[in-house]
Amino acid sequence: MHLSELSHPNQLHGLSTAELEGIARQIRERHLEVVSTSGGHLGPGLGVVELTLALYQTLDLDVDRVVWDVGHQAYPHKLITGRYKDFDSLRQKGGVAGYLKRSESRFDHFGAGHASTSISAALGMALARDQRGENFKAVAVIGDGALTGGMALEAINHAGHLPKTNLLVVLNDNDMSISPPVGALSTHLNRMRHSKPLQFLSDNVEEAIRHLPLMHGELPSELKNLKESMKRLAVPKLGAVFEELGFTYIGPIDGHNIAEMVRTFEQAHRTEGPVIVHVATTKGKGYTYAEADQVGYHAQSAFDLATGKAYPSSKPKPPSYSKVFGQTLVTICQQDPTVVGITAAMATGTGLDLLEKALPQQYFDVGIAEQHAVTMAAGMACEGLRPVVAIYSTFLQRAFDQIIHDVGIQKLPVTFVLDRAGLVGADGPTHQGQYDISYLRAVPNFTVMAPKDEAELQRMLITSIHHDGPCAIRIPRGEGEGVPLAEEGFEPLQIGRGELLTDGDDLLIVAYGSMVAPAMATAGLLQEQGMRAAVINARFLRPLDEALIRPMAQRIGRVVTMEEGSLPGGFGAAVVESLSDHGVLVPVLRLGIPDVLVDHASPNQSKQSLGLTPSQMAQTILQRFGPAPTSSGAAMPQAVAV
Repeated sequence: MHLSELSHPNQLHGLSTAELEGIARQIRERHLEVVSTSGGHLGPGLGVVELTLALYQTLDLDVDRVVWDVGHQAYPHKLITGRYKDFDSLRQKGGVAGYLKRSESRFDHFGAGHASTSISAALGMALARDQRGENFKAVAVIGDGALTGGMALEAINHAGHLPKTNLLVVLNDNDMSISPPVGALSTHLNRMRHSKPLQFLSDNVEEAIRHLPLMHGELPSELKNLKESMKRLAVPKLGAVFEELGFTYIGPIDGHNIAEMVRTFEQAHRTEGPVIVHVATTKGKGYTYAEADQVGYHAQSAFDLATGKAYPSSKPKPPSYSKVFGQTLVTICQQDPTVVGITAAMATGTGLDLLEKALPQQYFDVGIAEQHAVTMAAGMACEGLRPVVAIYSTFLQRAFDQIIHDVGIQKLPVTFVLDRAGLVGADGPTHQGQYDISYLRAVPNFTVMAPKDEAELQRMLITSIHHDGPCAIRIPRGEGEGVPLAEEGFEPLQIGRGELLTDGDDLLIVAYGSMVAPAMATAGLLQEQGMRAAVINARFLRPLDEALIRPMAQRIGRVVTMEEGSLPGGFGAAVVESLSDHGVLVPVLRLGIPDVLVDHASPNQSKQSLGLTPSQMAQTILQRFGPAPTSSGAAMPQAVAV
């Protein structure tokens, strides 16, 4: 069977191991062909090809439910669930999503882009099944990295206390150092431990002893200890942990041996209660470069399949904001040993890998555990350290309570650097950093800021580290503006003070962070139409520079705010509230991301769709306010427009 003929995963039923292995080869070929052309997650999907085929041969996907944690390893799933022909459009506007998406396919049973959610979701489905008296299998597939997340451990803790609830958790282990080796011995022990004779000895003999005269239904402590000792002889160390938590543990098994996995999954489906199958896989399996560099090939931009190297850029680009942040933090840490960097499993993405290499004693990676990262930083700050927590904007959402409860209320000097703030592109709604402005505005004692360029980022970083209280700095994805950078001696900013970049009498533009450069470009286009705009780089969201903004808004009479974030509760809302609270009632046009989910596309395509390019914003402003007034300071309607 050719992969292109597969439109339903149930077509795998009845295929031989050899036929499944042939499909596995085709999946890898198609996977590599598409990702090398358009970019995307590479290593995760290549590692679970055989796992996917073996699991799906034992399930009926018309009724059974499978939840893939995060979803970036689910490209093989997409290829066998009717999306083969459209797979060329992966992560492109209007094309196949890079993550699972319930609206995209009936086989995408649960969507996710953040880690550690699968066991909770699958358990919820299993409990709903039992509540409704239905009969289907509920399966969660989770990686060893996602298992470090507290949410996954909470779900395991709960599921283990539900011995009658059938749930299968597949642990895809591609780099877990605590795993025992995969081999014939462990396979034999698992077959023996779950064989009918051993089950008879374990269950029936124990029950018989309980009912002996004088036992009163209880096992002597000596026999209990013997039973547990025998269990630990038959179960690897990791398995003993899961068994103690109430799971039946099977594994580890070879995640590239289809026949062995099919037998194991069938056995797991016959076992009552929560079961965990530990599958050892190789990330990037089948592509030499990805196997050799599992971190670098986790996700890739377009690359040459023959060499494994990314295609070179047509022209040099300025350094990314992440790199500038990482380099600046290294310099600061070299000068001040009390400054430390913290990441939640995203060292390379945030630029903290530079600190890890330069000063490993001042670097901490907590795994996929954002809540822990924030509260740990708070504890460090209590003892005199100056922690800098670098987390993607979308991931910091997971630690909102800790930001308020552990940092904000206690006014602790913790710096948060929110990478990938704003529109991030091909990863879609789960990864857009569009909410941090709104969710940080109300946190007590916080100073919140965003730089107009990478040089201002350097100044904001030193400002926040020297400030006696919590701070947050949002930075966009991608390269900076190409401005000169300081190598050391970074000059702090005055907190709450914006800057007037250009003056004008016809319009006031107040821009925040990554929208400052587009604001200047928009002002240039308006100038060509005879409208002279003043442009303020707000710098600070909290505290807002009301002393600069209010008088200019009062004088000019027309205000536009620009932000790369959600308009509800956003930067523009803060400006409107400030003006209204002080009786400055002038029309305000807010430009930003409306109350919509931004689907996967390139950042530039998203900005075009949202009307956030300079030419579009200039057109919107002219449509709203009309041509420039004939004289400066002309009276305007006294109402706040939002």
